[in-house]
Amino acid sequence: MARRPQLIPWRTAGRVSEDQTSADDVVREIGWVFNNETGATLDLEEFTGTGDQEIFAYLTAFDLLSPDIAEQTLVEIGSGIGRMTAGFSKAFGEVVACDLDAAFLERCRQTVAKLGVVERLRTVHVADGRTLNVADGEADLTFSYITLQHCDHNDALSLVGEAARVTKSGGHIALNFRTWTGIDVLLWPLGKVTRALWRVPGFGPWLAKRRMASRLGWQANRLSPDQVSKYLDGLSEKFATRVIFHSPERAMAKRSDAELRTFEGVNPSHWWLVAERL
Repeated sequence: MARRPQLIPWRTAGRVSEDQTSADDVVREIGWVFNNETGATLDLEEFTGTGDQEIFAYLTAFDLLSPDIAEQTLVEIGSGIGRMTAGFSKAFGEVVACDLDAAFLERCRQTVAKLGVVERLRTVHVADGRTLNVADGEADLTFSYITLQHCDHNDALSLVGEAARVTKSGGHIALNFRTWTGIDVLLWPLGKVTRALWRVPGFGPWLAKRRMASRLGWQANRLSPDQVSKYLDGLSEKFATRVIFHSPERAMAKRSDAELRTFEGVNPSHWWLVAERL
């Protein structure tokens, strides 16, 4: 894991979060990671409130709000300090929050204790960045948002495979990806340079806390629907239906392996795979 430079800001943020006295302070101090707004007045409740809104927008758009949701288990890949986890814990019977930073998971538990239902929460440390310590077929829904684009290419695909493994027959995966756009002509080389600079003694740790640098350096991979589809086809787990959700601002060619749908809430550079496991 130490050889993967895109993880440097996560480890930096984890160390910073351990030094804060409250979850509100964490939101303010590591805003370069978790929130799009920073400032002395931003607090944990406002931060998780944005997650609550997005959760139900996505679950509704993806047709995943089933009548028995309160009895279902959700596995979240990339929980962070619990922006969405708190809301998930109020909707699902059990939530398994997975993250590669143990400090984030401790803060996630605090967030859910304050703003969710902590009795429904279990945390899993993804120590190697690519495998989940979750049993086969445990999840009714495996969900990941703005996480896989920050992973090493092979780690991201491994986590896709893990999502398939831990999801039960009849359950669903809902995974968010970033694909290539015109701006990547600039972002991709700048991201590589930024990740190299993070390794510079003295200067690197300072740079890792800068918002723009983090946004650039985390552009660690791009996965197209074709790449993910090919990977899924090679797994032992199979899927009955696949739906790709994309922004109405971005056209996608018709596919034989998945239905295409648009959703206003999808960033033009992103796309979602929602699939039901056989």
